[in-house]
Amino acid sequence: MSANRIKHKVNHVSLVVDKSGSMRQHQAQLIRVVDEFVKGLQEESDRLGHETRISLYAFDHEVQNLVWDMDVKHLPSLRGLYRVDNGATALIEAAVKSVDDLKNIWEGYGEHSFLQVVVTDGEENASGFSQTGQMHTRMNAGRGTTVLRTWRDRIQGAMDELPDHWTSAILVPNSLAKRTAQEYGFPAGNIAIWDADSSQGVEEAIGTVKSAATSFLRGREQGVRGTKNLFAMGQDLNTAEVKAKLDALDTGKYMLVPVDQPTPIRDFVTSAGHTYRTGCAFYELSKREKIQGNKQLAVAEKDPATGRMTGRVFSGPAARQLLGLPCAEATVKPGENPAYTVFVQSTSVNRKLVPGTKLLVML
Repeated sequence: MSANRIKHKVNHVSLVVDKSGSMRQHQAQLIRVVDEFVKGLQEESDRLGHETRISLYAFDHEVQNLVWDMDVKHLPSLRGLYRVDNGATALIEAAVKSVDDLKNIWEGYGEHSFLQVVVTDGEENASGFSQTGQMHTRMNAGRGTTVLRTWRDRIQGAMDELPDHWTSAILVPNSLAKRTAQEYGFPAGNIAIWDADSSQGVEEAIGTVKSAATSFLRGREQGVRGTKNLFAMGQDLNTAEVKAKLDALDTGKYMLVPVDQPTPIRDFVTSAGHTYRTGCAFYELSKREKIQGNKQLAVAEKDPATGRMTGRVFSGPAARQLLGLPCAEATVKPGENPAYTVFVQSTSVNRKLVPGTKLLVML
């Protein structure tokens, strides 16, 4: 007699965290960011029935593996594992080593996916130190420049060669570092900026990484094994979950109004003949936005064939969870979804609306 074999999804996640000297002031914040990311993986893996395994690397001018392919349910807090040293930043070497190590995992059975997340507050200046004993910077001439070019070629090659079921992402401190990460080969949609110098920035980073963890695992349920838009929101929405978890709004209690000018939101609503009440209007998520923890969300249905909204709108208390958005403030950007568009409640009176979008007004 033959038995049916269990088909299961296996996620291999690698966290690569900066422990160079500049991270000393951020040590406690980084521990919070990583612990919340792990918590998001644990909760969503339990809910979906996935097996999620995690590896942890820390780097300054040298790269250390602290945890290897452990069941995420058993990973303790980063506190006690992570300690900042006085070294430099071998960012490229750490990212390349993580990828090279994960390639050793056998994928013969099960449906495997790989996610690498790098967290840093600085830029590359030390890859190859363990072999050469020399630092380098982007501005150095001679040998330093040659070493950097060699490592940049290595990471570009590693990123270019990643299979479709691999996702590589990075959190960086500013827009200059984001451009550099793009030069290395990280997809623009897999790069997020975090402000480690403020408590608000850390809260945003926590929201960003928890949302990313949720989005990655939910995407797996839809057959997406890798993504170049990890830090986008709404791309993994599907009809079954929307209709099961959200409420279809009464069509007589709202309207979708096309926006043709960058008009302040209150003026726009009143000019359309309606009384403006705080919270009555929802703007279309069309660019990167900070969304506070108390904001309500709604999703408008689209015809996948034409991309036009059908007029049906869904909302409810479960909307934030369904979109992978935490209860705290988070910075997100819209994902591409052929069936739904996300709307965010506004409590402002002077938010400038974006022409070409729609405004959802509750009557």
